[in-house]
Amino acid sequence: MKVLVTGVAGQLGHDVMNELIARNIEAYGTDLKEVYSGIQDGTAVTTAPYVPMDITDEASVQAVFAKVRPDALIHCAAWTAVDAAEDEENRPKVFAVNVSGTENLAKAVSAADAKMLHISTDYVFNGQGETLWEADCTDYAPLSYYGKTKAKAEVAVTMNVQKFFIVRIAWVFGLNGKNFIKTMLRVGKTHDEVRVVNDQIGTPTYTRDLSRLLVDMILSEKYGFYHATNEGGYISWYEFAKEIYRQAGMTTRVTPVSTEEYGLSKAKRPYNSRLDRKKLVLSGFTPLPDWKDAVHRYLVEIGEIPPESAK
Repeated sequence: MKVLVTGVAGQLGHDVMNELIARNIEAYGTDLKEVYSGIQDGTAVTTAPYVPMDITDEASVQAVFAKVRPDALIHCAAWTAVDAAEDEENRPKVFAVNVSGTENLAKAVSAADAKMLHISTDYVFNGQGETLWEADCTDYAPLSYYGKTKAKAEVAVTMNVQKFFIVRIAWVFGLNGKNFIKTMLRVGKTHDEVRVVNDQIGTPTYTRDLSRLLVDMILSEKYGFYHATNEGGYISWYEFAKEIYRQAGMTTRVTPVSTEEYGLSKAKRPYNSRLDRKKLVLSGFTPLPDWKDAVHRYLVEIGEIPPESAK
């Protein structure tokens, strides 16, 4: 199998490439820049071909597909700056990347009779209540512009591709890029106290764990909608921050506040991001490990704690 991966300069795309390489699967990485612009860790950068591609340009997509001739696409590229997406001047770019770009890829996948795995998000739902969101739910009611474009992207995939996987994730952290854990560590080293919301509930997702699952999926024919976050129950961002500092051995005080009290976000965040993951097991996939274990392994990966430290 030959796999094309978009967004390899980002957190998830980088780890997906490394997982494919580790399994000796032929893989091509793509992103917008002429040369790879992500972290230079000597893995995905040096051991797999990189092909520049602008997913918003249909001709660019077609040219890359004609060159690579992939059997499968793992689509990790997206505009993910949720607050910036609310700015009117950015909205055309957000739509171009998340909707038009996905549609261009979906059409190319269909023409090639290939598989497509598309990464989506908890933001496609309205984020209300406490009931778990089922994987097959398509009752889209996004609160933010980012969420609206990701919902439209899901529709673009289902309308154009027969052999598709749509995988919704949440609260992502990985080596190659910005994330909540890195922010908490940085702020915690310069502040005695941090304020973190305690009324938004979900589960973190470690890109290394997710990448293993995504490659398992693309090698299968178990198509459809899935939810994939780490196991270990549903928590608030406040509880997430407390665990990060506990494992990192930091004494920073975490003060719980409501979303309204926090009040710094342009985009409306979902209060309820409880994604039901049971379809993974029902389809024969191995769930992701517990999120606390994932945090430990990630802190080791970024050099924040030694490998032999207690969890």
